[in-house]
Amino acid sequence: MRVRWVTLLAVAALGVASGCSGTTAASDPVEASAQTVTVTIKSANGQHTFLVETARTKDEQERGLMFRTDIPQNGGMLFAPYPPEGGPPREANFWMKNTPSPLDIIFIRADGTIARIAENTAPQSETQIPSGEPVSAVLELRGGRALDLGIAEGDHVAWAGRKSQ
Repeated sequence: MRVRWVTLLAVAALGVASGCSGTTAASDPVEASAQTVTVTIKSANGQHTFLVETARTKDEQERGLMFRTDIPQNGGMLFAPYPPEGGPPREANFWMKNTPSPLDIIFIRADGTIARIAENTAPQSETQIPSGEPVSAVLELRGGRALDLGIAEGDHVAWAGRKSQ
C-alpha cells in the first residue's frame, strides 16, 4: 500500500511540474517540428549516414536552422518536399540570415542526385545561395562535412519516404 501511495505522489508531482513549465509541445515551433529522418549519401568513398530534422511546411522551411548553434556533426535539416506546397521541382534560393553556424547546403534533384553543394556558407549572410537548377529537396549539414566526407555533386541521396521522380 505504501509503495502505491508513493508512486501516486510521484506521478502527481511530475504532472504538476510539467504543467508549470509554461510551455507545451505545440507552443515552441522548433520543438513541435523536430521530427527526424535518416538520410544516406552514397559517394565515391562510401556511404554516409545523417540523422536530420525535417522541414516540410512553408513555416518550417522559412525558419530552417536559424538561430541554431548546436548542429551535431552528423545532423542537419532536410527540406522535403521542396517546394513545401508541392508541385514540380524548381530552382531554390537559400540564405544564411539569422543563422550563426556555417552550413553545407546540398541541393538535390528529383532523381536523388546532388545538383550543387554550397560549402561552408557564411553565417548571417543575406546573399542568395542558388541551386542553379530545379531541385526537389535541400539538405543542410554542419559546415565542412561535405568536404570532410568527400561528398560531391552527382552523389546519390536517399531517405525514407523520398518519392522517386
